[in-house]
Amino acid sequence: MDEIQSRMIQLLPRLRRFALALTGDKDKADDLVQDTCERALAHLDQWKPGTSLDSWMYRIAQNIWVDHHRGRRAQGGDQRHLDEIEDVVGIDGRNVTESRLTLAAVTEGISRLPADQQVLVAMVCVEGISYKEAAGILGIPIGTVMSRLSRARQALYAALIETPMADPVPLRATSRER
Repeated sequence: MDEIQSRMIQLLPRLRRFALALTGDKDKADDLVQDTCERALAHLDQWKPGTSLDSWMYRIAQNIWVDHHRGRRAQGGDQRHLDEIEDVVGIDGRNVTESRLTLAAVTEGISRLPADQQVLVAMVCVEGISYKEAAGILGIPIGTVMSRLSRARQALYAALIETPMADPVPLRATSRER
């Protein structure tokens, strides 16, 4: 933790320049840097060691700034167009974060499935092996492949939306199921 905080402190001058470029005002830039550091420290568990701390903090700053402008625009307090604001800084960190969190949740959900379902999810959903091929590889009937995958998908869906499995939403048939 001390090492990360030290790296954050080293980043402050660059982060402040970035914030100043976004806000155009020294006081607002300082507020943005403070909010960015507070959010980064509060959500430090979301940063992945080995990835760029700089990029992560810039995305946090960008997200805070865009959110602030959306709020001001909704209240009629900002004359700039949000499309111009969002194009100022590359990718949207929220989308990246949401994708990573979804992937982590799916990976965690798969790891909690019974081994026979994990194998089928890996074969069919990840590797793209057909139901027929999976049945042949595992030496089980195709109906068993289908029922195990159905149970696995229902369990994953329930884990992702945190609802009981008693009322799963039907999944669309893929070309392998037809």
